Amino acid sequence: MTAVPRSGLDRRNVLRGGVTAAALAALGPLDALGARTAGAAPMAKLPASPDYGPLYPVKDHSTGLELLRLPRGFEYLSYGWTGDPMSDGIPTPGAHDGMAAFRRPDGRISLVRNHERGGYTGAFTTPAYNPAATGGTTTVVFDPDAGEFTGSWASLGGTIRNCAGGPTPWGTWLTCEETTEIGPDGTRHGYVFEVPHTGKGDPRPLKQMGRFSHEAVAVDPRTGIVYLTEDATPSGLYRYLPHTPGELSTGGVLQMLVVPTADGSSYSTYGDGTGVEYRDLTWVDIPNPDYAPGETRPALQGAALGAAVFRRLEGAWYGNERIYIVSTSGGPAGQGQVFEYDPAAERMRVLFASPDAAVLNNPDNICVSPRGGIVLCEDGDSGEYLHGLTTDGVIFPFALNQVVIPAGGVPGKTVAAGNYSGSEWCGSTFEPKNGNWLFVNAQSPGITFAITGPWRTGSL
Repeated sequence: MTAVPRSGLDRRNVLRGGVTAAALAALGPLDALGARTAGAAPMAKLPASPDYGPLYPVKDHSTGLELLRLPRGFEYLSYGWTGDPMSDGIPTPGAHDGMAAFRRPDGRISLVRNHERGGYTGAFTTPAYNPAATGGTTTVVFDPDAGEFTGSWASLGGTIRNCAGGPTPWGTWLTCEETTEIGPDGTRHGYVFEVPHTGKGDPRPLKQMGRFSHEAVAVDPRTGIVYLTEDATPSGLYRYLPHTPGELSTGGVLQMLVVPTADGSSYSTYGDGTGVEYRDLTWVDIPNPDYAPGETRPALQGAALGAAVFRRLEGAWYGNERIYIVSTSGGPAGQGQVFEYDPAAERMRVLFASPDAAVLNNPDNICVSPRGGIVLCEDGDSGEYLHGLTTDGVIFPFALNQVVIPAGGVPGKTVAAGNYSGSEWCGSTFEPKNGNWLFVNAQSPGITFAITGPWRTGSL
C-alpha cells in the first residue's frame, strides 16, 4: 500500500503546527514512562499523587454541591446536565460520553460531546442520519479566561451509542457508533460520522472506515492516517488510509494491524503484560469493511489474514508522536492494558497492564495533557476514579466521582435524586493550547465538568 504523503495536510498546516508543538512539549514524561522494560517491577497504585496530594471533597461552583473529590488547590464547575436547555432550546440529551476540545478563533473553546444513547424514539436534532435514532453529539462553548460556559447546541442526531470518538488535526470531531444494530426501518448502524467544532455535523456515514462496534479514533497529524479501536472481543486495531488526507469522505482503505508470528497465524495480545514489545508490524487490507448481516465482520476478516486480536479496545489518543490505545479488559489480570504505538517505527509495546483491580479497574477513555501526562477514565465497579500516570510509571488517583443528588433534586435541574457515584468517567480532554482546564463527563446522570488548578506542580 502506498504511504499517505506528508504533504497532504499542508492546507491544514496552521492547525497541524499547534498539535506538533503540544506533542514536542510533552515528550519528557511519557518518554520516561515508556522506558520501562518487561523486567521492571509491577506498577503500584499510590494512595494519592506525590505532587498534587490526597483527594478531598470540593464544592461545585455551579451548584454548591460536593460532586467530586480532588487534590487541594483544584476547583471546578459543572454544566450541561441532562435536561438543561441548550442555547438552541433543545434539552441536553443524556449519557454523556467521549469529548474533545478545540480552540476557536475568538480564543474560546468548543467541546464536541458524544451521547451514548440507544433506542429509536426519535432524533433529538437535525441533521439526522436515522430520524428515529436517539444518539448523537452536542457542542459546548467555554471561555477559559473567564472560567465560564457560554453556550451550547445540538450538532448531530440520528445515530446510536456514540461512544469515545476522537478529534482530528483539522478541527473536526469523529463520532463513532459502538454498535452494529439495524434499526426498525432497516437502517444499518455501526459507522463513523464527522462533526465540525463550529457548527452542525455531516449525517452521511463514512462507510469505508468500516462497520463495526466503533469506540475511539486517533489521527496522526503528520500523515492524516486515522487509527480506530473496536469495543468487542476479538477486536482489531485498525487504520484508515484516506485517498485525500484531511478529506475522509473521499474514501480510503481500511487495514488491520498484524503482529508477525512464525507461522503467519493471528497473534493474540489478550494476556500480554507490561513491557511486552511488538516489532516489524505490518497491516493487512480488510476486504469488506462495510459488512452486511450474515457476512463476516472486519475483525474476523483480518484475523483470518493473520491480523492480531485484542480484548475490547476502547480509548485512543495521539500524543508525543505516538498513538495510545486502551484495552479495557486485557492483560494478565484482565483489568486493562495501555498500548503505545509508534507509527514511524512500526513498533508497539504494552506501556502498562493493570496487575489488579485495586490498581486500575477497567480503563476506558484516555487523553494526554499538553504537558505529557496521561489521564485514564475508569469504568470499573469499585469506586470511579480519574487516574493519572507519574513520569516513572506509577498510577495515582486524581479525581473521584461522588455525585449524589439530594432528595428534592437540584434547583433548576431535572435530574432525579439518587446516588450516581458508580457512574463511569468519559471524555477527558484538556484545553488544547496550555492545558489550564481539564474537561470530563460523568456519564450518569450526565454532567460535564471543567476542572482547573495547579497542574504544573505535578505530572499532569
